[in-house]
Amino acid sequence: MVELRTADFDYELPEELIAREPAPRRDASRMLVVDRRTGALAHRTVADLVAIVPPGDALVVNETRVIPARLRGRKSTGARGEILLLHAEDAEARRWVALVRPAAKLREGAWVEVAPELAVEILERRPEGQRLVALHTPLPPLDALERFGEVPLPPYIGRPVRPEDRERYQTVYARVPGSVAAPTAGLHFTPELLAALEAKGVRRVPVVLHVGLGTFRPVAVDDPAAHRMHAEWYCVPPESADALNAVRAAGGALWAVGTTAVRTLETAADASGRLRPGTGWTDLFIRPPYRFRAVDHLLTNFHLPRSTLLMLVAAFAGLELVNRAYAEAVAQRYRFYSYGDAMLVL
Repeated sequence: MVELRTADFDYELPEELIAREPAPRRDASRMLVVDRRTGALAHRTVADLVAIVPPGDALVVNETRVIPARLRGRKSTGARGEILLLHAEDAEARRWVALVRPAAKLREGAWVEVAPELAVEILERRPEGQRLVALHTPLPPLDALERFGEVPLPPYIGRPVRPEDRERYQTVYARVPGSVAAPTAGLHFTPELLAALEAKGVRRVPVVLHVGLGTFRPVAVDDPAAHRMHAEWYCVPPESADALNAVRAAGGALWAVGTTAVRTLETAADASGRLRPGTGWTDLFIRPPYRFRAVDHLLTNFHLPRSTLLMLVAAFAGLELVNRAYAEAVAQRYRFYSYGDAMLVL
């Protein structure tokens, strides 16, 4: 087999196809349906999932909740400082690994006042430009973030954060705080769509993977095997593992909503595909070639060139078919990235 290089996962995208705004209605987003068996491509909408997913199958969703992880404030000198929280280092969520800006000025011992009730202390340097920081607040830390933090929209959105982003850059089933980026395939679901799927007999089974920035980092090395994934915390509750194993045993299929659900399931599956409950950290990097054990179908968005997300989709559908699907999406002017349209891989 020919060894794939990072450049093999590149493609040209017109700037105007990057979605700056969410669709007027979540489930009205377009959905390119890709059939791995026949190679056929079809144009549908996300609402058509009700007609596509059979009763008895399971929809696996990531119930992580995006936290307002971007903190803007000022140092004691009056200079601006910005902190992007990545993940909590303690159960109380008072110490965090973070990125800071300007990095050269925010050394150990520096403070950034975000609000009268929230200040951030830089405790120590960490590798790759990261810092360990402490939140100083009389409030519960997550409450302080909700009050004073900002939704960490990806930089390619290219506009200031607006109040409505707090709701739209969040799935309707988000429950467990901890992500600094949304599991974007889940943004397409509405309560009505979920209810219609449930009424049809499709089981909705939750897992959790807290999305970190490492998921979205471009692969900077020529050989993907040399890329190091940042670990992300995941949880497969016992009742979810039992439900998914029961669906499989009855002949049903598992539909992963997003690459984060895929990585969670593949981390938790044994060699036979049986799901094991548990929590922990995963740095699983799925790229071609990869044998999937726990995922039968995938709903995902359109991803950045050279990203680990695009490599995962190529491992699932085959690079040639993915390239053809992306070319079709560009030709038909689909909307790309976090607030963009969807692709369903059968």
